[in-house]
Amino acid sequence: MKLFMPTIVYNEKNCVRQHSQELAALGSRALIVTGRHSSRINGSLDDVREALEREKIPYTVFDGIEENPSVDTVMRARQQGLREKADFVIGLGGGSPMDAAKAIALMIANPESGPELLYTGVKTSPDGPVYPALPVAAIPTTAGTGSEVTPYAILTRNVLPEIVLSTAPEGEGQDALAHLGRHTKQSISHHIFPALALVDVGYLQTASRSGCVNTAVDTLAHLIESQLNTNSTPYSRIYSEMGLRTWAKVKDKLLRYEIGEQERELLMQACTLGGIAIAHTGTSLPHGLSYTLTCELGTPHGKAVGIFLPGFLRGYGNRDEAMRVLYLLDFGGDQTFAEYIRQLLGEVRLETELWNRAMDDLLSNPAKLKNYPFQIDREQLDRFRRPF
Repeated sequence: MKLFMPTIVYNEKNCVRQHSQELAALGSRALIVTGRHSSRINGSLDDVREALEREKIPYTVFDGIEENPSVDTVMRARQQGLREKADFVIGLGGGSPMDAAKAIALMIANPESGPELLYTGVKTSPDGPVYPALPVAAIPTTAGTGSEVTPYAILTRNVLPEIVLSTAPEGEGQDALAHLGRHTKQSISHHIFPALALVDVGYLQTASRSGCVNTAVDTLAHLIESQLNTNSTPYSRIYSEMGLRTWAKVKDKLLRYEIGEQERELLMQACTLGGIAIAHTGTSLPHGLSYTLTCELGTPHGKAVGIFLPGFLRGYGNRDEAMRVLYLLDFGGDQTFAEYIRQLLGEVRLETELWNRAMDDLLSNPAKLKNYPFQIDREQLDRFRRPF
């Protein structure tokens, strides 16, 4: 049994300003990675700039991170970081900027490598990783992904050049790349924990209703999928069970969207707890099914994952464990939970062709299948299609 959480986490108001010295200690020149709008609206970008300027740390801003960031975007940001001689990266925003920041930190630290490095099998030596990454600070402005405390970086690959497959090493790296033969999402092969996470619930105040709901459901999926997971341990369940109890305190107000400061604090706590849990277990079938919906339909990630949660719980191989999750969430049973998700996310209908593609993608994704403790075939998986 193993517990490993190398990220220093501060969860408090004004923590970016209060911990500017620790932020500055990560390097001498920063690359701030963010999206185009939200970090300016919620004030987080101003806070980071002020903190770096107080510590006399030069910085450059790359604000081109899109939702579901692509490998191409990572490579553009890498070029800016190299040009400006950045030696640490700050991921500022939701899961997309934070995930991208990890991949960018890897690519800046390995300037001689092309994008194939992102999905190359990871090698280590007695001195540590053969492919090191620059230090990363993560500053979340949503309560969903928990990327501030995970080693994962989920990227979208639109086009896979043949040269990438032909030059990739045999084995794990090549298998991962083959899965990226078309528009899809997948975590990079390298595990990169942020060195520092600065979590300020104040940045959630400008979130839209849909943004708040979708990210909250992503957190819920992390908590459920880490609890019901091949890799779960008594240590990881400390975090997932605490997170499930915390999420349960908000669920009724989330449905009515009566979200004030106290509810935002609870959602952020649950988010970070879910991140710590999946850092040890990874995610499972609902996440694996969701990627096709997000890539093909543009369905927001949290919603795409959430629609599969009722079917996942109903069809889980150990009924006692599934019922414990429902108990921790304060739901009476499968149907009550399914109705709650339906009311929260609305009706969702999947066309047969898209659903078959989602199943094909999942059944060819060994990384997700191995995290599910039971054998699953196409017939069993097909029950997930009508979760309500």
